[in-house]
Amino acid sequence: MAKVKGAVVVNTERCKGCNLCVIACPSDVLEIHPREVNNKGYHYVYMKNPDACIGCASCGLVCPDGCLTIYKVKI
Repeated sequence: MAKVKGAVVVNTERCKGCNLCVIACPSDVLEIHPREVNNKGYHYVYMKNPDACIGCASCGLVCPDGCLTIYKVKI
């Protein structure tokens, strides 16, 4: 079976920091940025542990605003 590496691209300007994607991630990849905010004043999500991403897209499925794009690559 091929190994899969994933990546999550966050549209930081649309993200309102609802934390649903962080909770849905089985690999503990995402986190709300503790200091930086977007133009609307929300703390947005970022990949704190990108090497652990498996590309399962659980985060993208629960995002109410469609802020996440998930990529999967076979390695």
